[in-house]
Amino acid sequence: MDACNVVWTTPSKDHNGSMPIGNGDIGMNVWVEQNGDLLLLLSKTDAWSENCGLLKLGRVRVKLSPNPFSDSASFEQVLHLRRGEITISAGRAEQTVKLRIWIDANRPVIRVEASSSSPLKMQAMLEVWRTQPRQLTGEELNSAYGQHGAPFPVYAYADTALSDRKDRIVWYHRNEKSIWEDNLKRQGMGDFIPRSNDPLLDRTFGGCIKGSGLVSASPTILESAAPQESFVLSIYPLCAQTKTADEWLKQLDQSVARHRTRNIEKDRTDHHAWWNEFWNRSWIRITGNPEAETVTRAYTLQRWVSACAGRGVHPIKCNGTIFTVNGAGFDPDYRRWGGPYWWQNTRLAYWPMIACGDFDMMTPLFRMYQDMLPLEEHRTKAWFNHDGAFIGETVYFWGMYNNENYGWNRDKNLPVGELVNRFICREYTASPELMAMMLDYYAYTGDERFWRETLLPMCDSLLEFWDKHYETDEYGQMKMYPAQALETLQDAANPTPDIAGLKWVLGRLLALPEKKVGAERREFWTRLSKKVPPLQMGEVDGKKCVLGAGKVFGGRGNCENPELYAVFPFRLYGVGKADLDIGRFTFARRSVKGNRGWSQDDTEAAFLGLTETAADYVVGRAKNKHEGSRFPAFWGPNFDWIPDQDHGGNLMMALQTMLIQADAGKIWLLPAWPRNWNVDFRLHAPDRTVVEGVVENGKLLKMKVSPETRGKDVILNGTKIDYGWSTKPSGGDVQWAAPHSQRWTCAIDGD
Repeated sequence: MDACNVVWTTPSKDHNGSMPIGNGDIGMNVWVEQNGDLLLLLSKTDAWSENCGLLKLGRVRVKLSPNPFSDSASFEQVLHLRRGEITISAGRAEQTVKLRIWIDANRPVIRVEASSSSPLKMQAMLEVWRTQPRQLTGEELNSAYGQHGAPFPVYAYADTALSDRKDRIVWYHRNEKSIWEDNLKRQGMGDFIPRSNDPLLDRTFGGCIKGSGLVSASPTILESAAPQESFVLSIYPLCAQTKTADEWLKQLDQSVARHRTRNIEKDRTDHHAWWNEFWNRSWIRITGNPEAETVTRAYTLQRWVSACAGRGVHPIKCNGTIFTVNGAGFDPDYRRWGGPYWWQNTRLAYWPMIACGDFDMMTPLFRMYQDMLPLEEHRTKAWFNHDGAFIGETVYFWGMYNNENYGWNRDKNLPVGELVNRFICREYTASPELMAMMLDYYAYTGDERFWRETLLPMCDSLLEFWDKHYETDEYGQMKMYPAQALETLQDAANPTPDIAGLKWVLGRLLALPEKKVGAERREFWTRLSKKVPPLQMGEVDGKKCVLGAGKVFGGRGNCENPELYAVFPFRLYGVGKADLDIGRFTFARRSVKGNRGWSQDDTEAAFLGLTETAADYVVGRAKNKHEGSRFPAFWGPNFDWIPDQDHGGNLMMALQTMLIQADAGKIWLLPAWPRNWNVDFRLHAPDRTVVEGVVENGKLLKMKVSPETRGKDVILNGTKIDYGWSTKPSGGDVQWAAPHSQRWTCAIDGD
């Protein structure tokens, strides 16, 4: 772990030299400027504006006097991953200063601890840039994506800093307006408004800054009354929907009172314990050459970035998560593509959490889409006059498309529910992929409450949509048209992503015992599976391949490979499965090749056992950071923004898939692993299984499977490992924990 820590020995020029830190909900970009000021850019996962943009809470500037960072003989800023904290040390022999910065993993509070070899003074200043209403125009309107072309001006509104708090800084942003009601009305959903609540109106977010020995110098400045050798600066962020600002302030005061008297030493110990447990859930540590070590660091730091924002009220934003900084010449609230969630992009931060064992971080994603379900069912009835629900590709967190994609000025002959944005008009692939991810989550965790209260209700409604939406042909199969294959084949019949998704999901549901699902559901799934058309196949030079759709009308609209959804996320082709040659030939013929952003070629190559391609792509991805950012795992902008979570999520997924694949009760080990990469790993598999191993020079030296009974299901290089067989030990011995606490040794010859 220490080898993956980030260490800087010089201050940063500006915000582009920031380090990210978070507790899963609250985040900060942290940097020290060359003048010695410490900057904390504050964020939160639910700080949604009136326009549904994810805003920053504010920025805090900390000054120390005398300044230990100015013309310092030494400087060191370290991100300690194992402890979940940043330390900064500087100063000359006569005055050395150490800062410890952390966001409590168990409580909503930020701590900045300062200690000095001689007394010094501290000043903490709140910096806000939203000082008055300001109209958003031109490129900056991109941060309020969905509002382009609106028949009204779009504004960013001001924050409020209180002037009557004498020992603290208190500030907030309060949404006195909201786009929610207008959003529903313009899309024919006005009758749903009385059944729900506006999720933006009266949303209030900000916080309180308070410190030991600090008093108010102004509404936005705290200063030390006298020099001290140590300080603790605490920041208490809060976001809540309240009827009045006073109610929000009361909640904030209660939070401060609850946490300010806590034993900080114990809280820090508990905080360290949380992060230590997190890193012990799983790991991949590769050695053998510099490229492999670059991949290790990229994987580990991306997992850190995900964890810093993965336990909040709302899911991780693909376009920068909560760690965006001033970009494109605009303030820190700017992010390209704004506030909506694209499924195509959002999913990629979450797939690798399964093998990591980071199941707690998947809850916000599942909760958001489950909360949408009543609206989605109502919309399906209103738009298509049938039951069920579908997940739109690009939606606000309450489930509706943005009005720009739906169309501000619509042709009067355009039916209600018909989007003007052709990229996402009929893209319904999010529905089967969400079910596939939920099925994996259940397979890995065995969470029966999730099965009953989340997975089954979602499957019932989402599958009913497919049963009712399309007419059938003379063979009783769906005629999937009008339809599209992702954003790329925008006018297509029988799109492969949807067909592959339904086949994958229904096949897994039907594999469950009837007593678990009930006869009625099994009958419905069986009937629906017969309605799903076959995968659309082609033939080139006598070789079969999967096509992106049955028929395509027009050209390509984006740079995706819809046919390869039959490899990932819907794992119909891959290592240990029938017709692997078809999957590989389809991959070889793909129209678009790449390993940046949401391009998932490296993951697909790993599923197909294409070791060299997967390794080359993963190494290239690990090296492709944002040139303007100092932090090694700030990717992008690629197709989205900085840091690009698609890019990092794909890197993690591909690397895991090179090491381990699990389906149908089997665990394939090292299905696409380079012989010159040594690795120590711990990853999760279905049925609450954990696999640990050590590989050196292409040989598996050690393996431990928990529970031990799952060891019989491990397949190495196409050969099932038999716990009941042993030979005389020789070079390259393999060891693992066998049943009944026995120890077996087995020599595996060949590659």
